[in-house]
Amino acid sequence: MTDAARGHSTATLYEASASAAQVCDPALRAAWPGARVAGPAFTVHGIGGDNLALHRAVAAAPAGSVLVADLQGARHGHWGEILAVAAQQRGILGLVVDGGVRDVAEQAELGFPVFARHVTVVGTGKEHPGRFAVPVRVGGVVVRPGDLVVGDADGAVVVPADAVEETLDRADARVAAELRALDAIRTGVTTLEYYNLSVGPGT
Repeated sequence: MTDAARGHSTATLYEASASAAQVCDPALRAAWPGARVAGPAFTVHGIGGDNLALHRAVAAAPAGSVLVADLQGARHGHWGEILAVAAQQRGILGLVVDGGVRDVAEQAELGFPVFARHVTVVGTGKEHPGRFAVPVRVGGVVVRPGDLVVGDADGAVVVPADAVEETLDRADARVAAELRALDAIRTGVTTLEYYNLSVGPGT
C-alpha cells in the first residue's frame, strides 16, 4: 500500500505545512521503538476506562485507515494484542489513542503501530459503544474524519484533509532542499555559510 504521507516524517510534514498541521501533545508517543503510521483518520469517541468502542471500531473502520480514539487520557489498558491482531486482519494501519494501552512487546512483534499516552495493565469495562466519524480531541488536537494522521519516533501530527496534497508537495520540495544542503555540508561548507546566517558582534 502506498504510504499516505509519501514517506515523510512528522517533522518534515509539520515544517512544510504552512501551519496547517497540528502537533499532538508530546506525551502521546510511540508505544514501542520504531513504530510508524500514516493514513486517514477513522475517529472514535469513547469513554475512558471502557474499550467497547474500540472493539466496535475495529469491525467498522475501512482498510487503510488509522484509528484515532479520544478516551480522555484515561490510564487504562484500552488496547492490547488481541485487538491489534483483529485490526491487522481488517487492514487497519495503526492506532493513535489518547489513553492507555498494554501488550506493547507483543504489538512490537506484530509490527502494529500504536501511539498512546500511557502504557498500563489496568483493565477496562465494555459497556459504552462510543461514536464514530465525529471530530475528536486527541493529544490536544482536534481530529476530523479523513484527516491525515502521521506518527513516528518524534511524535504525532495531524494534517487537515483539505491541506494534505499541498502539504505533501511542500514536503517533497523541502526534502529536496535538505538533500542539497546535506551535500554541501558534507563538502565542508558550514551551516552558517550555507544558510547565510549572520553572526552579530560579541557572539
